[in-house]
Amino acid sequence: MPNVGSGVIAAERGAFMDRIGLSFSGGLNPPDIVDCIQLADELGYESAWMAEGHGGDQFSILTACALRTKNILLGTSITSVFVRSAPTIAMAAASVDHFSNGRFVLGLGTSHKVQVEPEHGLVFDKAVPRMRECVEIVRELLRKGEVSYQGDVYNIENFDFWFEPLRREIPIYVAAVFPKMLEVCGEISQGALMTWCTLEHAATAAAHVAEGAKRAGRDPSEVEVATLMPCAVGSSGEGAMEGLKTNIARYATKFPRYRKLMENAGFTEELQEVRRAWDAGNEAEAVRLVPDELVDAIALVGSADKARSRLDEYRRAGITQPIISPRVSGENSKEEAMQIIRACAPR
Repeated sequence: MPNVGSGVIAAERGAFMDRIGLSFSGGLNPPDIVDCIQLADELGYESAWMAEGHGGDQFSILTACALRTKNILLGTSITSVFVRSAPTIAMAAASVDHFSNGRFVLGLGTSHKVQVEPEHGLVFDKAVPRMRECVEIVRELLRKGEVSYQGDVYNIENFDFWFEPLRREIPIYVAAVFPKMLEVCGEISQGALMTWCTLEHAATAAAHVAEGAKRAGRDPSEVEVATLMPCAVGSSGEGAMEGLKTNIARYATKFPRYRKLMENAGFTEELQEVRRAWDAGNEAEAVRLVPDELVDAIALVGSADKARSRLDEYRRAGITQPIISPRVSGENSKEEAMQIIRACAPR
């Protein structure tokens, strides 16, 4: 049964430089995602992750993957601590862990105000305390099988499992972008999960995770630093670049955190123009305005050799596991995703 700590995984699963994961956030139907993750398992990928968003129920898809795979770790990237209760998160995690025979990793995040409130009709408030308390509740439920909890956010009189978890401890990763949450990752989790990460941000983020770990009396090497890397490797050049630019334009317009992250990479003026065009309803113009240089700074596009070289740069910057995220859509999306998976497969 795998033990999910960054150093332990590297020792158990092969050379450090070969470690790579795969993630999906939509663009494919759930059965196609399962087929892609089965392929990744056969090719030696270390982990596969499913987003929550709008791409299908992540726990259902990961359960199907568990029944079709043998070795690959299966994780959520991420489960929102706002849209599910802590006990339902714990039960879902324990269930997938059963079906995967101990290969599940629980990735948690706060999501975004612009998603939680208009899309789910819930109040987005006290994000960091909610994250901390949710982690505590999930761990106690797994460890003891029951929990009573009174905190700043959660007040649970009593909740108990009516089944026996396979593992009394499941690895928990926490999504983060900026220093405060990155340090929380180092304090309370087995791993930090990022996305849209430049090389410079990777190095800074790894340092903040290590700082949080040290403050909590932990060895920083015990905390994974992972990032999802939007990817169109091996796909046709212009179409691949346009697909990534569409994703970047959407994220830069809709999500303030990621817009700030991209602006910090040196693209403030360009992203202001992108946002103005998108908000005015001219999405095609917004996509056209995304600089090629920004795509190269935060995504993988081009040849397989170029992608492998770029992945090695991220590893040297402090990313212990890069996670490629195929951004595909349309009639041939499954074939394109499989092409990307084959192109980036560990050697």
